[in-house]
Amino acid sequence: MSDFRDLHYGERPLLLPNAWDFASGAALAEAGFAAVGTTSLGVAAAAGKPDATGDTRAETLALARNLARLPVPVTVDIEGGYSESPGEVAALVAELESYGIAGVNLEDGRSGGTLVEAERHAAVVEAVKAAAPGVFLNARTDTFWLGGDSPDLDETLRRTALYDAAGADGVFVPGLAEDADVRAVLDAVEVPLNVLYLPGRTPYERMAGLGVHRISLGSLLFRAALGTAVATALGIAPGPVAAEPAAPYSYADVQRMVSAAAP
Repeated sequence: MSDFRDLHYGERPLLLPNAWDFASGAALAEAGFAAVGTTSLGVAAAAGKPDATGDTRAETLALARNLARLPVPVTVDIEGGYSESPGEVAALVAELESYGIAGVNLEDGRSGGTLVEAERHAAVVEAVKAAAPGVFLNARTDTFWLGGDSPDLDETLRRTALYDAAGADGVFVPGLAEDADVRAVLDAVEVPLNVLYLPGRTPYERMAGLGVHRISLGSLLFRAALGTAVATALGIAPGPVAAEPAAPYSYADVQRMVSAAAP
């Protein structure tokens, strides 16, 4: 098995596909991807729950136990750690390490579109690294994800530098896409930078040229799978069916469907 940390220091960015169950993870590993991550939206939606509510700890741990059997390193999205206690989050990551999980994503965003205090998140990063030093901790900040059309680059730089200093092994800024912004974050930290693949906005080759270390696919594969499944079923049904290629569901579409059916 490749060392997960080393994959962030190759000549080309690590392209990380994200699974939502064992079958999707096994298929991605068999396809030759060097590592596999999980998607919190996919895990939550598969369990009939909305994403980003901190309510999928049990499902995430169960999936992690299974994915740890794969022949490639696995990194797990644990949202905000399912707790506001640094000690409890650290214990969770230590448990994941005991399964053989290689990395985690730990985010500072919360449901309702808020960010936790940067210093508080840095304290959680420190606690996790003390409890599970062998796990690659990807410290995610949602400053761009939640910033809409006016993301706060200065706050992004402050947070990523703070998480770097707290011991994070990498930083993740979903929504980061413009060349100047990417370069600014790369200059602000010593650790690898992870960006989210956004069709038409963060193409692999351009991100590679900028020096990005890791490109995650997030919930894209899960949403594309839903679109393909529905299109395939409609194509078999009698009657006229639009002959258009299947498009991924949007994040909002999945959240709406799951939330509408939630108890």
